[in-house]
This record gives sequence, structure tokens and C-alpha cells, in this order.
Amino acid sequence: MREIPFLDMKSPYLELQGELDSAWERVMRSGWYILGQEVTAFEQEFARYVGAEYCVGVGNGLEALHLILRAYDIGPGDEVIVPANTYIATWLAVSYAGATLVPVEPVERTYNLDPERIEAALTPRAKAILVVHLYGQTAEMDSINAVARKHGLKVIEDAAQAHGACYKGKMAGNLGDAAGWSFYPGKNLGALGDAGAITTNDPALAERIRTLRNYGSKVKYYNLEKGFNSRLDELQAALLRAKLPHLDEWNARRARIADFYLRELRKTGLILPHVPEGMTPCWHLFVVRTPRREALQAHLKAQGIGTMIHYPVPPHLQEAYRELNLPPGSFSISEAIHREVLSLPIGPHLSAQEAQAVIDAIKTFG
Repeated sequence: MREIPFLDMKSPYLELQGELDSAWERVMRSGWYILGQEVTAFEQEFARYVGAEYCVGVGNGLEALHLILRAYDIGPGDEVIVPANTYIATWLAVSYAGATLVPVEPVERTYNLDPERIEAALTPRAKAILVVHLYGQTAEMDSINAVARKHGLKVIEDAAQAHGACYKGKMAGNLGDAAGWSFYPGKNLGALGDAGAITTNDPALAERIRTLRNYGSKVKYYNLEKGFNSRLDELQAALLRAKLPHLDEWNARRARIADFYLRELRKTGLILPHVPEGMTPCWHLFVVRTPRREALQAHLKAQGIGTMIHYPVPPHLQEAYRELNLPPGSFSISEAIHREVLSLPIGPHLSAQEAQAVIDAIKTFG
């Protein structure tokens, strides 16, 4: 059998080659490449998919979160609750806005923000909870929203890994006040370059982000405020439009692989993903835990199976955040997770035979 890559980036194109080539040609022939009909159409279609009133296309997922914070006037002197266990982009958005990070530990079984720990971390300066739907499974949003309502906080979803994930029948991206999305090529709904968006039901927020993303301008050369250059381009919007109708089917393929893994890996000693009642993950990643991670990863690599670590170092221990003076042991749950997690291949184009090969390889690991 051929080697099994962690992420197959060629097969999605080959499956949709006609549609993607047609989208590319449509944009090339239009002669319009920034903030045109393709972006407008994608914004409408993605908002409809998520169930939100508004979608605003931006340059990438980090800028989506940053612009939400800016549009809510959250900045210096304000505090934002963030997961201690996440990719660093979540934290960077808060830093770019000038606000203060307040990390909170996750629920260890789900890896997502623990609602029961939030209130103890709040001060009068708290303005928002930035919740991450990590690995494609939503956080416990009823409890988080209840805390937010009690204390008058905004709830911002980092939905960068949650395309098509559901919480009690409601789509991620429509579970708080606003959501930031990434369409990085490896996402469940991926562009062919960097791209992002914001979804919300708040018309004032959507309008301000439309201004902020375009140099603070509504009318060309007239600037209402100091804005940014963060615009979803026409080509990426057209490619995303071609892929969006296939997202649910591709997620269903991921779910079948995840079910297979969950069933066949039960007796391997690995800690497997836990899905609480009411959650429907989109299975962006299938993450297992073991204290022998490096050995398992090397064992799989020797058999031609690609894996990745999401993520090897928690944000508070990154050199980029050394000024926070948070030494090892500051967030012990997150640190244990980051020491032990390993992501197995999963994707809409992973065959049953390849998934079986992954399972067989793990079962031969001593």
C-alpha cells in the first residue's frame, strides 16, 4: 500500500476539478478580483449554511477574530477569557486588539473551555469570552452563554476548525454573538490559499467589520476610521462557493472514519475522543492521547503513516508570550494535553483500506 499522508490536499481538487476550474475561469474572465460578486455571493451562501444573518469575508481566520474584537471596541484595559488549550492564533487576536489575555483550563475529556472555571477568572475588566471549538467539536455553549449573560460579556466563537459542527442541532458559528472562521486549505471547508470570514446576527457589528476590513472605508478614498486591509478575494470566494455544497457529504465521510476508529481502537490503551450528548463534531481532527506519543508517532511513520501534533506547546509556554511569566505548571491540564496528543489521518478522501491500515499499525504498537 502507498504511504498514507496525514492530509491529502490533491484529492479534493481532483474530485471537484470541473467545478473548481470553472470557478477559477469565471473570476479570470470577469476582470474583477477584490470585493465583487463572488465575495457577496459566498457571504450570502455561507451565512445561510451557518444559519446566521450576516457573513463578512476577510483575509484569514486570525484577522476575523481580531476584527470582531476591534468592532466591539475591546482593547487596552479590557480582559478576554481564552482557552489555555488552543492554537496560538486565538491568543494573538486578543493581543493584536491590545486587550489582556485571561487563560482558562479546558475540560480534559473534550479539550474545550471548561464553563465551570470561567467565573473564578472574571474581574470587572472582563469584556468577552473567546471560545474555541477545538478539533471540530463545539464547546459546552449553553453553560458558557449563561455565564456570559450573567456578567454582560460578549461570546465570540473561534470556529476555525468547526465547519459544519453542530451543538444541540444548531450550527457552530451561530452559537454566540459572533464567530471567526478560517478557510485555510487544510480546513474542512478550505480555500486554495488564506481566507476567512465572520458570521453574526448583529447588523451593526457586520457593518462595522465591512468598514474595518477595507481601510476603514465605505466609499473609496473616504476613511471613517483607521481600518485594516483584510479582504476575502474574489478567486478564493469562488473556489469556496464550489466546495460549500459538498461540505456536508465530506463531513459525513469524516464521521464514518471517526466511528471506525472509535470502534476499532477501543482496546488499544489510547485515550480516544469523547463526544458528549448533543454534540455533532465535524471531525476536523481525530486526536488520541498517550504518554508514549513520540514512540507511537515514530512507529506509524516507519509504516508510512503520517500524523501531526496539535499542538506541541501551549500558548503560555511559547517564547512569543514569555512576558506573561507563566512557568510550566501554570496550566497543568493543558500542558498534559499538549504533551500527549497525536492526530491520526482523517479526511473525506481517506479510504476504508487506509483507515484499516492505520488501525492495524496502532494495534502492533507495543
